[in-house]
Amino acid sequence: MTYSLSLLDKSPIAAGVSAAEALRFTVSLAKRAEALGFKRFWVAEHHGAPGLASSAPEIVVSHVLAHTSRIRVGSGGVMLQHYSPFKVAESFRLLAALAPGRVDLGIGKAPGGLPQTTRALQWLHDKQNKTGFDAQFAQLDAFLGDGVDGDHPLAGARAFPVPPVPVERILLGGSPDSAALAARQGWQFCYAGHFNGDEANIERTVQTYRDASGRAPLLALYAVAAATRDEAERLTGPLRVFRLQLNNGPSVNLATIEAADEYARQAGVTGYTIEERRPHVVKGTADDVREQLDELSRRYGIDEFVIDSPLQHYPARLHSVELLGSTIEPAYA
Repeated sequence: MTYSLSLLDKSPIAAGVSAAEALRFTVSLAKRAEALGFKRFWVAEHHGAPGLASSAPEIVVSHVLAHTSRIRVGSGGVMLQHYSPFKVAESFRLLAALAPGRVDLGIGKAPGGLPQTTRALQWLHDKQNKTGFDAQFAQLDAFLGDGVDGDHPLAGARAFPVPPVPVERILLGGSPDSAALAARQGWQFCYAGHFNGDEANIERTVQTYRDASGRAPLLALYAVAAATRDEAERLTGPLRVFRLQLNNGPSVNLATIEAADEYARQAGVTGYTIEERRPHVVKGTADDVREQLDELSRRYGIDEFVIDSPLQHYPARLHSVELLGSTIEPAYA
């Protein structure tokens, strides 16, 4: 079975280290991933999170591009609801001009932070021109090309510079609706299996995208490789996700119960429930993980996985990446 592996990194700030050290480790991890033959290295966007350093992925992407030469680098993803689609297009077209053929633009629908940080990011939004995500997504797609249609109020506005190779466009999501939206705009789609591992939903979403686009989506998931199965179990055993369900709104996945309570407080909601869950992690020895990825590739027709390591301990995370890299063929010569 032949497929590529890629990495998603959140630049977690471990106990006793600084954000600067966390970001330096991110760069080191990207360089090692390139040497091992990983196809992509993605940087996440999180706001108001003291334990994460990646609040502006486009800046980290630029830095990682400068310290690598072959691996594709991008966002996983830019939280579009906060920004002008025109500005996102400008930023990533500029990155693609700096590193032709190596830049990915991953777009996310979530806020990427708690309600108060979302309010701060969106404080100057013009409510009169507020549109839904689908319309913002279409506008971004237009600005990544030649601009919006002539009858649009922003007709004539274009994002420069024009890169020699366009950015690869990828929508991140976890539902058939997101898959259908990606297909309608002609974008690649990455299913967020690390947040929603429900097999029936994965199958429906993958099939929706394949039927509409004729292509297979990418599949993101948690994966940890260790020297032994017992070690992998020890590393992943404490991992938990807390699913917050607001009585008057959608559900949100958060890393700690304290973050879930704080989210509800900032949202001004007193009626809510919190469900503690163990996230699904593909884990074991390198051979174990490879066998599980082989099976997922066969079952869903996946030819690219985006690996998200949930480990905070840097040596263990690096070792996991090293072990995973030993099982794959380089994505480039």
